[in-house]
Amino acid sequence: MTAAATPVYFWEDFAPGSVREFGGLKVDKEAVLRFASEFDPQPFHLDEEAAKQSLFGGLAASGWHTCAMVMRMMCDNYLLKAASLGSPGIEKLQWLKPVYPGDVLRVRMTVLEARPMNSKPHVGLVRSQWEALATRADGNEEVVLRMEGWGMFRRREVSEAAA
Repeated sequence: MTAAATPVYFWEDFAPGSVREFGGLKVDKEAVLRFASEFDPQPFHLDEEAAKQSLFGGLAASGWHTCAMVMRMMCDNYLLKAASLGSPGIEKLQWLKPVYPGDVLRVRMTVLEARPMNSKPHVGLVRSQWEALATRADGNEEVVLRMEGWGMFRRREVSEAAA
């Protein structure tokens, strides 16, 4: 999927207090092993026997892999449909619980703040909290990741001449 030629979402569409939920990505064991092998080769991400002896009690996805899966769901469900201009960064990231192969992840995004960018009137800043929720094999759902950060979006209501 590529960015929308005509964006659906602009800065004005991210009202403080609004909540969006999306996703439904099943965590694949082979993907967990591939990601860990390349980017986070710790034994509890790569070796099932070592993982059983770890605090996780079984093979667990890297937290960085979980972040990457969240990013994919964000892209698929709104960023590629938005007038997104990137992000100046993440302020907080917490890995609250392990993510296991077979879990199904979804994202809950809560807009915390939205304000125009003083130096660029055609850009608005949006501070959000993203939570990754994992539905486990037993049907229970847990928040496994929480992060807060900023996004930059083009403003719909500022003329292109001001850009």
